[in-house]
Amino acid sequence: MNVRFDGFINNRAHWLVLISVCALLVLGCRFNPNIQGEGEPFLQGVWVQDTIPHQDDYLTYSLYTLKFSCDSVFIKLDTYSKVKTTVDSCYNNGHWTEYARGVYIIRNDSLLIESVFTHDTWRQKLSGCYRIGEFLPMFKLTRHTKDSLFLQSQYHQTPIYMNKVADITCVPKPI
Repeated sequence: MNVRFDGFINNRAHWLVLISVCALLVLGCRFNPNIQGEGEPFLQGVWVQDTIPHQDDYLTYSLYTLKFSCDSVFIKLDTYSKVKTTVDSCYNNGHWTEYARGVYIIRNDSLLIESVFTHDTWRQKLSGCYRIGEFLPMFKLTRHTKDSLFLQSQYHQTPIYMNKVADITCVPKPI
């Protein structure tokens, strides 16, 4: 029995298809730029939340300070608590500060933040008092003006009114 093998590799058309697919795969890929994104121009700066509505009625609440620089965000959370929910050495008379840093994106009317808890030096926090690991707040961007920002927490449904206290000009840095 004489069987002639015209396999995949022996046919010129198949070679042409194989080379074309490989070329498309190589030329279709591109590396992400090694430079920081520019972020949203209206957010660039330092935003402070001074108070929340009816804060005296809450047992525990946090006030935000958000610093937006290009596509990065630095978060300071000042937490006040009337009840002891942590060990004595961490309770600090009902007031403590937590820090987080990460990146943000605006999608439609949402402000999405991916961050990790850090020390006050902005180095990642791996142990210690309060929270460690990821901090993933989500806010609805209700309204903004040049010097005010109105957010609503997607988790707590609480309004967050912030005032801009400093402007920052985005100068993208290498990653």
